[in-house]
Amino acid sequence: MNKISNSLHTKVHKWIDAIGFRLNASQTNNRSHITTNHYFFETFNFFEKSKKGHPEYTKILCFDAYGEKVNVKSLLDLQVAFFENISQLK
Repeated sequence: MNKISNSLHTKVHKWIDAIGFRLNASQTNNRSHITTNHYFFETFNFFEKSKKGHPEYTKILCFDAYGEKVNVKSLLDLQVAFFENISQLK
């Protein structure tokens, strides 16, 4: 299972680098070593919560075009939410 999660983390970061997402904010809890990153592109935002040295425990949360919370379990989940959001722009 760790290989799948590490793979997801790597795929997501390659994709967000290719699209041009920007890191808006980063907050680290020094006690628990958990970092929360807020990324954005145009009107789309998502949050990545990761534990230092353990990318296999990374959790990603975003919102679809209707503001509903989407738990990301694959790169496709994130891409679908992103393209639905971008398609709403006029």
